[in-house]
Amino acid sequence: MRYLKYLLTTSIVLIAIAVVLYKYWEYMTNPWTRDGQVMSYVIQVTPRVTGPIVKLPIKDNQSVRAGDLLFEIDPRTFKTSLDQARGNYDQTLDDLAALEKQVEAATASVEQFKSAITEAKSAVAATISQLTEAKAKFERNRVLVAKGTISKQRYDDLKMQYEVAGANKTQSRAALLAAKSALLQSQANLAQAKANLGAPGDENARLRIAKAAVDQAVLNLEFTKVKASVDGYVTNLTLQLGSQAVANKAALALVDLNTFWVDAYFRETLIGKMKAGDEALVTLMSYPDTPISGKVDSLGWGLAQSDGSTGYNLLPNINPTFEWIRLAQRIPVRIHLDELPEGVTLRIGTTASVLVKTKQ
Repeated sequence: MRYLKYLLTTSIVLIAIAVVLYKYWEYMTNPWTRDGQVMSYVIQVTPRVTGPIVKLPIKDNQSVRAGDLLFEIDPRTFKTSLDQARGNYDQTLDDLAALEKQVEAATASVEQFKSAITEAKSAVAATISQLTEAKAKFERNRVLVAKGTISKQRYDDLKMQYEVAGANKTQSRAALLAAKSALLQSQANLAQAKANLGAPGDENARLRIAKAAVDQAVLNLEFTKVKASVDGYVTNLTLQLGSQAVANKAALALVDLNTFWVDAYFRETLIGKMKAGDEALVTLMSYPDTPISGKVDSLGWGLAQSDGSTGYNLLPNINPTFEWIRLAQRIPVRIHLDELPEGVTLRIGTTASVLVKTKQ
């Protein structure tokens, strides 16, 4: 009987030791931590324009769908800007049409002076021919008048015709030079008109600037309606009707409904065999009896080092250490959650326990 008592006690102790060893083996094989947090992407909803809020159809902690209106900024100023931009665009079209007419007129002037040069060249050629003929007659009759073959009156008439032909030649050459000068001026006017007009059609710089101003005004008017970019939850809403929304300054937070995950912080001694794809079991503190299945998505690759960081008086911060114990660092492990059980709602920052099955 006495030996039976010893045997029973020994058996219980051995069983307890076996259970402890098994649990330890299981803990090392399937690491577990209570240091986990539910995470999600938080979108900082930032208006693109500045103005007072005139519509605020949402409430704090409300769920919204992508495309739902979150708030609207007073659009009147931006409608006026759009009307002005469209007016400037129409005025630009009219100005360009007038400049096109100037180019057409300058082009016609150039062609006109080209024709005038052609006529002037013909006139010069004709006067040269007349001068040559008149000179020949004058030279012949100058000999004849010396011999008394022709009358002095006839000689004087031929001399006058010769001088008139010379004057006509000089005048026609002057007209040709004037026509060339006028052509150069008309060509300069044409170049100036084309420069004022710019590139043709949609490539025109003034037209593109005016169109860009219209497009920007349209965008600014659209930006007065700030909409949800994703399905999610509005949180920490502090806006009120009449509040001033400021461009590029976050106005509210939107928790993305479709990006929840769990960050589990495991001791560095437990992640050696852990890898992406390992099955995980997540238990939320808010739902302790409803485990959620998941998978290891990734393991963190680095931690911030506090030792050596700048502290008071720009001196380095050094944490005290215990020489007889080495504290294991916590490595973040990202857990992707599978389908949520019915009735489970995830909230950022809530506590989770995570067990990872490393399949050893």
